[in-house]
Amino acid sequence: MAFENPSLKDHVHADEWQLRLDLAACYRLVALYGWSDLVFTHISAKLPPSVAGDTPQFLINPYGLMFDEITASSLVKVDMQCQKLLDSPFPVNPAGFVIHSAVHEARPDAGCVLHTHTRAGVAVSAQAHGVLPISQQSTFVLASLAYHGYEGVAIRDDERVRLQADLGQAHFLMLRNHGLLTVGKTIADAFLSMYTFENACRIQVDALAGQAGPQTLTAVNPAILDGVAEASRVQTGGLGGAFVWPALLRKLQRESPDYAL
Repeated sequence: MAFENPSLKDHVHADEWQLRLDLAACYRLVALYGWSDLVFTHISAKLPPSVAGDTPQFLINPYGLMFDEITASSLVKVDMQCQKLLDSPFPVNPAGFVIHSAVHEARPDAGCVLHTHTRAGVAVSAQAHGVLPISQQSTFVLASLAYHGYEGVAIRDDERVRLQADLGQAHFLMLRNHGLLTVGKTIADAFLSMYTFENACRIQVDALAGQAGPQTLTAVNPAILDGVAEASRVQTGGLGGAFVWPALLRKLQRESPDYAL
């Protein structure tokens, strides 16, 4: 059941409404697949120039709602400092936007930033060797993976510079002892990247269970890894937006259609 909130459909630009629909769907899907952490973590989406002009504007979750309560109309529009740009009855969490604003600032291509604290993601982030090349899923992650060391709860602005430097142009970021983050040109790209990232971590945790260490596992041939970056580009651009995301929206329409309110 959606958290009641007046519909914004007829009060915002059509492009903003479409982004709200996709972002609300992303929040619901994250909950549906079991990646949420109560009301914590965030998914941010950058509004297009047709709505925001030259001033960066973003949509983010209303703080305090569970991800399976979030709707298109309840999402909050904020600026780079996480200040509300549209009246909303819901609070926002500026501290939670520190990581997201840092990524959006450094990466103009970041249409969506998705961050999770899943059990498998945090487990692998604590493993010194990081993501191992032991599954097909891991090869896509390793084609564009960066790491950022843990500095405590990410609420300090001075961490932004180091996080931006560590991320570089990668699309997957492992936050050591913390969780996972993906950067996508679109919301669909960010979600599908997280789906792959999460599964790579789950597979790794399962594979290492009961083993003496990573040396007991079969690694993917390094020659195969060399060509994965191009395969990843083709896979995401060709199949992600065209087939997987619409299928996910159909699934959501069956199981949780009130996301579109």
